Amino acid sequence: MRREFNILALIKGEERYVFVYDDESRGSLIDVFRDTAADPRLSFSWFDATVMTQKAREQAAAVTLDLPPSRTRI
Repeated sequence: MRREFNILALIKGEERYVFVYDDESRGSLIDVFRDTAADPRLSFSWFDATVMTQKAREQAAAVTLDLPPSRTRI
C-alpha cells in the first residue's frame, strides 16, 4: 500500500516552516502548530497557527470530498 503525505509550508522572512504529515497524524500536527507558536524564539505566531490549522482542515475536507486542496497563498 502506498503511503501519501500532506505538506503545509509557511515562509516568513528568512524562516521557513515546512510541515509534512499523513492523515492519521493531523491531530498531532495541530499540537505542533500550537507548540511552535508558543516558542518565543520563533516568528511563527498564533495567527500563523490559526491559518495553518485551517489549511490542514481544508486538506482533510478535500480528501473527504475528493477535491484538490486550495492553492491560496498567505
